[in-house]
Amino acid sequence: MRHSSLIVVLLAPVAALWAALSALAQAPADHQHSFKHAEKWAQVFDDPARDGWQKPHEVIQALALGPDAAVADIGAGTGYFAVRLAHMMPKGRVYGVDVEPDMVKYLGERAKRERLPNLTAVAGTPGDPRLPAKVDLVMLVDVYHHIDARERYFRDLLASLKPGARVAIIDFKMDSPEGPPRSARIAPDKVIAELKAAGYTLDRRHGFLPRQYFLIFRPTGS
Repeated sequence: MRHSSLIVVLLAPVAALWAALSALAQAPADHQHSFKHAEKWAQVFDDPARDGWQKPHEVIQALALGPDAAVADIGAGTGYFAVRLAHMMPKGRVYGVDVEPDMVKYLGERAKRERLPNLTAVAGTPGDPRLPAKVDLVMLVDVYHHIDARERYFRDLLASLKPGARVAIIDFKMDSPEGPPRSARIAPDKVIAELKAAGYTLDRRHGFLPRQYFLIFRPTGS
């Protein structure tokens, strides 16, 4: 998010390009990558081939959100999850948070184009999502491993959660064929330990995603 990353793929089909870049999907909450030219990134982030392993509708169903829930998608990128959430919860409120200005601009324009007045694009910072209101759910898809000072980040996030709110973290498994380098991945047990230190308790663990773990937390004591 604060440094540029260049990926060159030579003589590769589109499927191979997607495999190479899948680790970066949703990643504008990261300090190591720059995501200008959102129109081009949209071809990667919103590639229909992603649906096969990301299972977006199954993920949203598993979140069991109320029809009027307020949700923050941190690292929303071009809106892969944020747009789906807004369509599925017309009475709810979705905040698509990103730190890359071009992504925020793209998502805001997409919300208007798709007539989603319940979707708001939010310009966050590496250390603060800058949510304009408290939410019932915060979700981070392929973003957790990019955040610096995670304990502080999630401790500060508690102030943006409504009573009974949850935090959903989806990130690449250690043995996933796609994703960031193995050295950059964070095992789910470490995520659980870090969130515990930040004031959260694991509430549920879903196992239906083939390439990612899916953890749901609640503030400890809530």
